[in-house]
Amino acid sequence: MAKRAHHHVYVVELSAQVLEQSKFMRANPGYITGKPCVYVGMTGLDPDIRFDKHKAGIQANSYVRNFGLRLLPDLYEAYNPMHYEAARDMEVELGISLRAAGFGVWQA
Repeated sequence: MAKRAHHHVYVVELSAQVLEQSKFMRANPGYITGKPCVYVGMTGLDPDIRFDKHKAGIQANSYVRNFGLRLLPDLYEAYNPMHYEAARDMEVELGISLRAAGFGVWQA
């Protein structure tokens, strides 16, 4: 029996304060001033639950914990849910496309 597709990619908007982090800026040399800064991730959980875990410090990315504002479902909902391999690949592809559009992007 095939496994149920239950993985999700998700995008978290980060506050502009993340631009003060030199590591974040080094990862985004093509950042266009004024564009959103985001974290792109994938999870086997509902993205809302995963975001809450980040903010609570549970298996959290420090940029999301410290600078995460809200989920941006318009950037990812059309892709979900999917199988693990597809989600893993889509996480990378989505980050690349947002960075190419001038977004500041962080991926773990």
